[in-house]
Amino acid sequence: MRRQRASLRRPRKRRSRVLLGFLIAVGFVLSGVIGVVAYFMPAIVTAFEDTGHTIDRSLQTAQPSAGASASASAAARASAPPAVAPPGQPFTVLLLGSDNDAKFGGTVLTQSMILARVNPKTRQVVMESIPRDLWVPLSTGGSAKIDAAYLHGGASASVATVEEDFHIHIDHYAWIGLLGLVNLINQVGGIDVVATNPVMDDFYPKDLTGKDPYAYERVAVLPGPQHMNGMQALMYVRSRHGDLRSDFGRSQRQQQVLLALRAKAKLLGIADLPDIATAMANDFSTDMSISEIASLLPIASSVQLQNVQQVILASPYTSVLVVSNQDALQPNWNLILPLTHKFFPAV
Repeated sequence: MRRQRASLRRPRKRRSRVLLGFLIAVGFVLSGVIGVVAYFMPAIVTAFEDTGHTIDRSLQTAQPSAGASASASAAARASAPPAVAPPGQPFTVLLLGSDNDAKFGGTVLTQSMILARVNPKTRQVVMESIPRDLWVPLSTGGSAKIDAAYLHGGASASVATVEEDFHIHIDHYAWIGLLGLVNLINQVGGIDVVATNPVMDDFYPKDLTGKDPYAYERVAVLPGPQHMNGMQALMYVRSRHGDLRSDFGRSQRQQQVLLALRAKAKLLGIADLPDIATAMANDFSTDMSISEIASLLPIASSVQLQNVQQVILASPYTSVLVVSNQDALQPNWNLILPLTHKFFPAV
Protein backbone atom coordinates (compact mmCIF):
# COMPACT_ATOMS: atom_id res chain seq x y z
CA MET A 1 0.00 0.00 0.00
CA ARG A 2 2.80 2.40 0.93
CA ARG A 3 4.55 1.69 -2.38
CA GLN A 4 1.32 2.36 -4.29
CA ARG A 5 0.75 5.68 -2.43
CA ALA A 6 4.38 6.73 -3.09
CA SER A 7 4.02 5.88 -6.74
CA LEU A 8 0.83 7.96 -6.93
CA ARG A 9 2.50 10.98 -5.31
CA ARG A 10 5.38 11.07 -7.83
CA PRO A 11 3.21 11.71 -10.93
CA ARG A 12 1.26 14.34 -9.00
CA LYS A 13 4.50 16.08 -8.05
CA ARG A 14 5.70 15.92 -11.63
CA ARG A 15 2.38 17.34 -12.87
CA SER A 16 2.55 20.08 -10.25
CA ARG A 17 6.08 21.03 -11.32
CA VAL A 18 5.06 21.04 -14.99
CA LEU A 19 1.99 23.15 -14.22
CA LEU A 20 4.05 25.55 -12.11
CA GLY A 21 6.65 25.85 -14.85
CA PHE A 22 3.90 26.51 -17.41
CA LEU A 23 2.33 29.22 -15.25
CA ILE A 24 5.72 30.87 -14.74
CA ALA A 25 6.34 30.80 -18.51
CA VAL A 26 2.89 32.26 -19.19
CA GLY A 27 3.62 34.93 -16.60
CA PHE A 28 6.84 35.90 -18.38
CA VAL A 29 5.06 35.95 -21.75
CA LEU A 30 2.21 38.09 -20.43
CA SER A 31 4.57 40.48 -18.70
CA GLY A 32 6.58 40.70 -21.92
CA VAL A 33 3.47 41.42 -23.99
CA ILE A 34 2.31 44.03 -21.49
CA GLY A 35 5.76 45.62 -21.59
CA VAL A 36 5.77 45.69 -25.41
CA VAL A 37 2.26 47.18 -25.55
CA ALA A 38 3.19 49.80 -22.96
CA TYR A 39 6.38 50.65 -24.88
CA PHE A 40 4.67 50.93 -28.27
CA MET A 41 1.38 52.47 -27.10
CA PRO A 42 2.40 56.09 -27.87
CA ALA A 43 3.39 55.03 -31.38
CA ILE A 44 0.20 53.00 -31.81
CA VAL A 45 -1.99 55.90 -30.69
CA THR A 46 -0.10 58.38 -32.89
CA ALA A 47 -0.19 56.03 -35.86
CA PHE A 48 -3.95 55.59 -35.63
CA GLU A 49 -4.37 59.37 -35.46
CA ASP A 50 -2.06 60.04 -38.42
CA THR A 51 -3.10 57.15 -40.66
CA GLY A 52 -6.31 55.83 -42.13
CA HIS A 53 -7.70 59.18 -43.30
CA THR A 54 -10.01 59.07 -46.29
CA ILE A 55 -9.79 60.71 -49.69
CA ASP A 56 -13.02 62.51 -50.56
CA ARG A 57 -13.49 61.36 -54.13
CA SER A 58 -16.80 63.18 -54.50
CA LEU A 59 -14.96 66.38 -55.38
CA GLN A 60 -15.71 67.28 -58.98
CA THR A 61 -14.42 70.15 -60.99
CA ALA A 62 -16.78 72.94 -61.93
CA GLN A 63 -15.13 73.14 -65.34
CA PRO A 64 -13.38 70.79 -67.80
CA SER A 65 -10.01 69.48 -66.68
CA ALA A 66 -6.88 70.59 -68.52
CA GLY A 67 -6.91 69.60 -72.17
CA ALA A 68 -10.30 67.86 -71.96
CA SER A 69 -13.96 68.66 -72.55
CA ALA A 70 -16.58 68.38 -69.81
CA SER A 71 -18.05 65.22 -71.36
CA ALA A 72 -14.60 63.64 -71.72
CA SER A 73 -13.81 64.46 -68.08
CA ALA A 74 -17.08 62.91 -66.92
CA ALA A 75 -16.44 59.79 -69.01
CA ALA A 76 -12.94 59.48 -67.57
CA ARG A 77 -14.30 59.68 -64.03
CA ALA A 78 -16.95 57.06 -64.80
CA SER A 79 -14.32 54.62 -66.13
CA ALA A 80 -11.80 55.31 -63.38
CA PRO A 81 -10.10 52.30 -61.75
CA PRO A 82 -10.87 51.20 -58.16
CA ALA A 83 -10.04 53.71 -55.43
CA VAL A 84 -7.12 51.60 -54.21
CA ALA A 85 -4.91 49.21 -56.19
CA PRO A 86 -5.13 45.53 -55.08
CA PRO A 87 -2.32 44.27 -52.78
CA GLY A 88 0.88 43.47 -54.65
CA GLN A 89 -0.07 45.51 -57.72
CA PRO A 90 1.59 48.77 -58.88
CA PHE A 91 0.13 51.84 -57.20
CA THR A 92 0.48 55.63 -57.25
CA VAL A 93 1.06 57.87 -54.23
CA LEU A 94 0.84 61.67 -54.18
CA LEU A 95 3.47 63.01 -51.77
CA LEU A 96 2.61 66.43 -50.34
CA GLY A 97 4.89 68.74 -48.38
CA SER A 98 3.25 71.78 -46.78
CA ASP A 99 4.51 75.22 -45.89
CA ASN A 100 2.66 75.13 -42.54
CA ASP A 101 4.59 77.90 -40.81
CA ALA A 102 3.07 80.32 -38.30
CA LYS A 103 2.39 83.26 -40.61
CA PHE A 104 -0.37 81.37 -42.41
CA GLY A 105 -2.31 80.67 -39.22
CA GLY A 106 -3.20 77.10 -40.16
CA THR A 107 -3.98 77.91 -43.82
CA VAL A 108 -1.36 76.11 -45.86
CA LEU A 109 -0.14 75.64 -49.41
CA THR A 110 1.97 72.76 -50.68
CA GLN A 111 5.67 73.44 -50.99
CA SER A 112 6.09 70.21 -52.91
CA MET A 113 3.97 67.74 -54.86
CA ILE A 114 5.59 64.53 -56.06
CA LEU A 115 3.86 61.71 -57.88
CA ALA A 116 5.40 58.33 -57.04
CA ARG A 117 4.62 55.13 -58.92
CA VAL A 118 5.68 51.98 -57.04
CA ASN A 119 5.85 48.48 -58.53
CA PRO A 120 6.15 45.99 -55.63
CA LYS A 121 7.07 43.09 -57.92
CA THR A 122 9.92 44.71 -59.85
CA ARG A 123 10.96 47.04 -56.97
CA GLN A 124 10.89 49.98 -59.41
CA VAL A 125 9.87 53.53 -58.49
CA VAL A 126 9.14 56.60 -60.63
CA MET A 127 9.06 60.07 -59.04
CA GLU A 128 7.60 62.98 -61.00
CA SER A 129 7.79 66.42 -59.39
CA ILE A 130 4.89 68.77 -60.11
CA PRO A 131 6.00 72.44 -60.01
CA ARG A 132 4.10 74.32 -57.31
CA ASP A 133 3.59 77.33 -59.66
CA LEU A 134 1.90 75.28 -62.39
CA TRP A 135 -1.23 77.21 -63.45
CA VAL A 136 -4.08 74.70 -63.68
CA PRO A 137 -7.84 74.25 -63.25
CA LEU A 138 -8.58 73.29 -59.62
CA SER A 139 -11.00 70.52 -58.72
CA THR A 140 -12.85 72.97 -56.47
CA GLY A 141 -13.41 75.41 -59.36
CA GLY A 142 -11.48 78.18 -61.05
CA SER A 143 -7.82 78.22 -62.02
CA ALA A 144 -4.78 78.94 -59.85
CA LYS A 145 -1.32 77.69 -59.03
CA ILE A 146 -1.52 74.01 -58.24
CA ASP A 147 -0.14 74.57 -54.72
CA ALA A 148 -3.45 76.31 -53.86
CA ALA A 149 -5.44 73.07 -54.28
CA TYR A 150 -4.54 72.06 -50.71
CA LEU A 151 -5.58 75.50 -49.48
CA HIS A 152 -9.12 75.04 -50.82
CA GLY A 153 -9.75 71.45 -49.82
CA GLY A 154 -6.80 69.75 -48.18
CA ALA A 155 -5.33 66.50 -49.47
CA SER A 156 -8.56 65.42 -51.17
CA ALA A 157 -8.59 68.56 -53.33
CA SER A 158 -4.91 68.09 -54.19
CA VAL A 159 -5.54 64.47 -55.22
CA ALA A 160 -8.62 65.41 -57.29
CA THR A 161 -6.82 68.30 -59.01
CA VAL A 162 -3.81 66.19 -60.01
CA GLU A 163 -6.04 63.33 -61.15
CA GLU A 164 -8.15 65.56 -63.38
CA ASP A 165 -5.35 67.69 -64.82
CA PHE A 166 -2.90 64.83 -65.45
CA HIS A 167 -5.61 62.26 -66.38
CA ILE A 168 -4.27 59.64 -63.97
CA HIS A 169 -5.54 57.76 -60.92
CA ILE A 170 -4.00 58.21 -57.46
CA ASP A 171 -4.33 55.38 -54.95
CA HIS A 172 -2.92 57.05 -51.85
CA TYR A 173 -1.52 60.29 -50.49
CA ALA A 174 0.96 61.15 -47.74
CA TRP A 175 1.29 64.65 -46.28
CA ILE A 176 4.12 66.00 -44.12
CA GLY A 177 4.62 69.45 -42.62
CA LEU A 178 7.85 71.40 -42.23
CA LEU A 179 8.52 70.37 -38.63
CA GLY A 180 7.53 66.80 -39.43
CA LEU A 181 10.32 66.59 -42.00
CA VAL A 182 12.85 68.24 -39.67
CA ASN A 183 11.98 65.95 -36.76
CA LEU A 184 11.97 62.83 -38.92
CA ILE A 185 15.44 63.50 -40.31
CA ASN A 186 16.80 64.34 -36.85
CA GLN A 187 15.25 61.17 -35.43
CA VAL A 188 17.02 58.93 -37.97
CA GLY A 189 20.35 60.64 -37.24
CA GLY A 190 20.49 62.91 -40.27
CA ILE A 191 20.94 62.03 -43.93
CA ASP A 192 23.85 61.88 -46.37
CA VAL A 193 23.33 63.92 -49.54
CA VAL A 194 25.54 64.84 -52.47
CA ALA A 195 24.39 68.44 -53.03
CA THR A 196 24.25 68.87 -56.79
CA ASN A 197 22.22 72.09 -56.64
CA PRO A 198 23.99 74.42 -54.17
CA VAL A 199 21.88 77.00 -52.33
CA MET A 200 22.73 80.64 -51.52
CA ASP A 201 19.55 82.31 -50.29
CA ASP A 202 19.41 85.80 -48.75
CA PHE A 203 15.63 85.58 -48.25
CA TYR A 204 15.13 82.23 -46.59
CA PRO A 205 12.08 82.28 -44.23
CA LYS A 206 13.14 82.37 -40.57
CA ASP A 207 9.73 81.18 -39.43
CA LEU A 208 10.71 78.05 -37.51
CA THR A 209 13.62 79.35 -35.45
CA GLY A 210 12.60 82.90 -34.47
CA LYS A 211 9.68 84.78 -32.95
CA ASP A 212 8.88 86.73 -36.12
CA PRO A 213 7.21 84.47 -38.74
CA TYR A 214 7.86 87.11 -41.41
CA ALA A 215 11.63 87.36 -40.81
CA TYR A 216 14.27 86.21 -43.28
CA GLU A 217 17.82 84.94 -42.92
CA ARG A 218 20.77 84.08 -45.16
CA VAL A 219 21.44 80.38 -45.67
CA ALA A 220 23.95 78.50 -47.77
CA VAL A 221 24.29 74.85 -48.73
CA LEU A 222 27.57 74.21 -50.52
CA PRO A 223 27.95 71.64 -53.30
CA GLY A 224 29.37 68.19 -52.68
CA PRO A 225 28.77 65.27 -50.29
CA GLN A 226 27.68 66.21 -46.78
CA HIS A 227 25.76 65.04 -43.75
CA MET A 228 22.63 67.09 -43.06
CA ASN A 229 20.52 67.40 -39.93
CA GLY A 230 16.80 68.21 -40.15
CA MET A 231 17.12 72.00 -40.43
CA GLN A 232 19.94 71.78 -43.00
CA ALA A 233 17.92 69.34 -45.10
CA LEU A 234 14.89 71.63 -44.90
CA MET A 235 17.00 74.54 -46.12
CA TYR A 236 18.16 72.40 -49.02
CA VAL A 237 14.67 71.38 -50.13
CA ARG A 238 12.80 74.58 -49.30
CA SER A 239 14.98 77.41 -50.61
CA ARG A 240 13.62 79.10 -53.74
CA HIS A 241 16.37 81.68 -54.35
CA GLY A 242 19.91 81.46 -55.64
CA ASP A 243 19.41 78.25 -57.62
CA LEU A 244 20.17 78.68 -61.32
CA ARG A 245 17.43 76.16 -62.11
CA SER A 246 14.89 77.98 -59.92
CA ASP A 247 11.96 75.81 -58.82
CA PHE A 248 13.13 72.91 -60.98
CA GLY A 249 16.37 72.77 -59.03
CA ARG A 250 14.35 72.63 -55.85
CA SER A 251 12.29 69.75 -57.27
CA GLN A 252 15.49 67.82 -57.86
CA ARG A 253 16.70 68.63 -54.33
CA GLN A 254 13.44 67.33 -52.86
CA GLN A 255 13.83 64.04 -54.70
CA GLN A 256 17.44 63.77 -53.52
CA VAL A 257 16.36 64.10 -49.88
CA LEU A 258 13.63 61.47 -50.35
CA LEU A 259 16.19 59.05 -51.73
CA ALA A 260 18.56 59.82 -48.85
CA LEU A 261 15.76 59.08 -46.39
CA ARG A 262 15.07 55.80 -48.17
CA ALA A 263 18.72 54.81 -47.69
CA LYS A 264 18.53 55.66 -43.98
CA ALA A 265 15.28 53.73 -43.55
CA LYS A 266 17.12 50.50 -44.37
CA LEU A 267 18.95 50.84 -41.03
CA LEU A 268 15.82 51.26 -38.90
CA GLY A 269 14.11 48.56 -36.86
CA ILE A 270 10.82 48.14 -35.07
CA ALA A 271 12.33 49.54 -31.87
CA ASP A 272 12.65 52.92 -33.63
CA LEU A 273 8.92 53.14 -34.31
CA PRO A 274 7.77 54.87 -31.10
CA ASP A 275 10.31 57.70 -31.32
CA ILE A 276 9.68 58.24 -35.03
CA ALA A 277 5.90 58.32 -34.56
CA THR A 278 6.25 60.77 -31.68
CA ALA A 279 8.63 62.98 -33.66
CA MET A 280 6.18 63.27 -36.58
CA ALA A 281 3.03 63.69 -34.46
CA ASN A 282 0.66 66.39 -35.81
CA ASP A 283 2.89 66.90 -38.85
CA PHE A 284 2.05 63.81 -40.88
CA SER A 285 -1.13 62.29 -42.31
CA THR A 286 -2.05 59.67 -44.89
CA ASP A 287 -5.06 57.68 -46.07
CA MET A 288 -3.03 54.45 -45.84
CA SER A 289 -3.70 52.12 -42.92
CA ILE A 290 -1.00 50.91 -40.55
CA SER A 291 -0.98 47.49 -42.24
CA GLU A 292 -0.59 49.09 -45.69
CA ILE A 293 2.34 51.19 -44.47
CA ALA A 294 3.91 48.11 -42.87
CA SER A 295 3.65 46.24 -46.19
CA LEU A 296 5.62 49.04 -47.90
CA LEU A 297 8.61 48.86 -45.55
CA PRO A 298 10.22 45.77 -47.16
CA ILE A 299 9.73 47.37 -50.59
CA ALA A 300 11.32 50.65 -49.51
CA SER A 301 14.35 48.90 -48.06
CA SER A 302 14.92 46.78 -51.19
CA VAL A 303 14.62 49.47 -53.89
CA GLN A 304 17.95 50.15 -55.57
CA LEU A 305 18.92 53.59 -56.87
CA GLN A 306 19.25 52.28 -60.42
CA ASN A 307 15.56 51.32 -60.25
CA VAL A 308 14.42 54.86 -59.44
CA GLN A 309 13.32 57.01 -62.39
CA GLN A 310 13.24 60.76 -61.71
CA VAL A 311 11.12 63.16 -63.81
CA ILE A 312 11.31 66.98 -63.66
CA LEU A 313 8.84 69.10 -65.68
CA ALA A 314 11.25 71.82 -66.80
CA SER A 315 11.28 73.45 -70.26
CA PRO A 316 9.86 72.54 -72.79
CA TYR A 317 7.17 70.97 -70.59
CA THR A 318 6.51 74.35 -68.94
CA SER A 319 7.07 78.01 -69.75
CA VAL A 320 6.96 81.30 -67.83
CA LEU A 321 3.53 82.85 -67.36
CA VAL A 322 2.38 86.04 -65.61
CA VAL A 323 -1.18 86.01 -64.23
CA SER A 324 -2.56 88.98 -62.27
CA ASN A 325 0.97 90.28 -61.64
CA GLN A 326 2.18 86.97 -60.20
CA ASP A 327 4.71 84.63 -61.74
CA ALA A 328 3.41 81.22 -62.71
CA LEU A 329 4.22 78.35 -65.07
CA GLN A 330 2.21 77.54 -68.18
CA PRO A 331 1.93 73.76 -68.65
CA ASN A 332 2.46 72.34 -72.13
CA TRP A 333 -0.08 69.51 -71.82
CA ASN A 334 0.75 68.20 -75.28
CA LEU A 335 4.15 67.21 -73.89
CA ILE A 336 3.35 66.67 -70.21
CA LEU A 337 0.57 64.12 -70.66
CA PRO A 338 2.46 61.71 -72.96
CA LEU A 339 5.50 61.88 -70.63
CA THR A 340 3.41 61.30 -67.51
CA HIS A 341 1.46 58.43 -69.08
CA LYS A 342 4.70 56.59 -69.88
CA PHE A 343 4.96 55.92 -66.14
CA PHE A 344 1.47 56.57 -64.73
CA PRO A 345 -1.43 54.79 -66.48
CA ALA A 346 -3.89 57.15 -68.16
CA VAL A 347 -7.56 57.19 -67.22
